[in-house]
Amino acid sequence: MNHATAADGTRIRYDVHGSGEPLLLIHGQSLDHTMWEGVYADLAERHRVILMDMRGSGGSDVPLDRPYSMELLAHDALAVLDAESVERAHVYGFSMGGKIAQTLASIAPDRVGALVLGATAPGGSNEVERPHHASIALRKANTEEGRGLIAHLFYSPSWADANPETVSRIVPRNPLRAQRRHYEASMKHDGWDLLPRIQAPTLVVHGEDDELTPVANAELLAQRIPNARLLVLPGARHGYLHEAVPKATDAVRDFLAQHPLSGLNGDTGQGSS
Repeated sequence: MNHATAADGTRIRYDVHGSGEPLLLIHGQSLDHTMWEGVYADLAERHRVILMDMRGSGGSDVPLDRPYSMELLAHDALAVLDAESVERAHVYGFSMGGKIAQTLASIAPDRVGALVLGATAPGGSNEVERPHHASIALRKANTEEGRGLIAHLFYSPSWADANPETVSRIVPRNPLRAQRRHYEASMKHDGWDLLPRIQAPTLVVHGEDDELTPVANAELLAQRIPNARLLVLPGARHGYLHEAVPKATDAVRDFLAQHPLSGLNGDTGQGSS
């Protein structure tokens, strides 16, 4: 376990696995780095995978004296890269982590190699809203009923029932006030004007049957980000990264291989430490 220190002194927990070009994984709202179990080990076969807990989650500090924002969380991600002396990394953001990744790629384009946006949306008035029953499930996420509803929005019921350990990692477990900070940051985010400024080669990945973040959002992202590629996985829900293994992971690995850091301004992504 390692910790980076953000500009305001917040300690951000992270782990490193594997070797190769660095790949930063950013988890979803009210989750932590454990949501990448079953995925990160395969990615670490080719990459130096950096798993972080955003502030308010996992082993990171939980400051509650100020609102959170996508820009604040993106700067926390930069602090992790700085702590590892990584000049440039590929970035894979899931759900709200995808909004952080969009922001990171737009405010610090020289730090991002290839970008993968999973099950995410642009935010603001252009975001396609989830159906009412999915919003109700999110509001009940910290109750026993809500956890069951969330499980079947993340995964098809048969898959969720057959994989209880994976389900246990995608239900909120962070302090409730921190969860609210994450939720408020996501609801206030509007990345519409940021998206055309993204220079990184971008892969947008989404489950076709996602109701937590409807798939129409993936289409918007792919249209708005220059030269972005779209992969929609039939039959998959919000948690496509687990339910659609190995197809989803293979697609990400192949995309990153097509856009090596060495081909982007000659930068290998490795620091001088």
